[in-house]
Amino acid sequence: MAKEECKALLDALNKATACYHHLVLTVGGSADSQNLREELQKTRHKAQELAVATGAQLTTALRDRGMGTEERAEFERLWVAFSGCLDLLEADMRRALALGTAFPLHTPRRPLVRTGVTGGAAGVAARALSARSLRHEAECDFDVNDLRELEREILQVGKMSHDMEMKVNVPRWTVQARQAAGAELPSSVGASSAGFVSIEERTAPCDLSKAIAATLFSAVLLAAVALAVCVAKLS
Repeated sequence: MAKEECKALLDALNKATACYHHLVLTVGGSADSQNLREELQKTRHKAQELAVATGAQLTTALRDRGMGTEERAEFERLWVAFSGCLDLLEADMRRALALGTAFPLHTPRRPLVRTGVTGGAAGVAARALSARSLRHEAECDFDVNDLRELEREILQVGKMSHDMEMKVNVPRWTVQARQAAGAELPSSVGASSAGFVSIEERTAPCDLSKAIAATLFSAVLLAAVALAVCVAKLS
């Protein structure tokens, strides 16, 4: 039960981390806006909540002395996957901090991608005006506060990773995979080679008939050319 719960939490953490990575890549571009920054904040918080829950479950399981060898090996594999996911989350948080600092929302800036929007400032502002944009103007310090919060959260994620490694000593290089490296290759190669042989067997008669047809066509073509030359000489 604990193993299945850890797998479910880790799967949710992987999805949240992947979503956060995708959002971070759009910071500073033409799609950057306060909506994006708010979505980044929500996704980041969700990923951190899942990381705390997953880490607590794995720590409790791996500190159990009465666990069987095979079950412990499975939890160690989950631990390695979790550690890698946490490292990616921290790296993306640092990237978001750097991009958010380089491209603040409420100061004159040049986007990374030209959108093609032209016209007077008043006309563009009138087309873009909405109730949500008015609310965002009232929250012009949102990105500044969020960047400060992000700095603290980066330190928290790093500390969480360090604390868990101190509680549970699972060196990554000692964790073994379920199967040997490249174990899936012989079966796939065997299947592909068998398929190739069967294809050759099926296509052999077709290739022979094509060769005969090509030979006959070449002979007819040469005869036609020779006949044309003879007619030209006689005329």
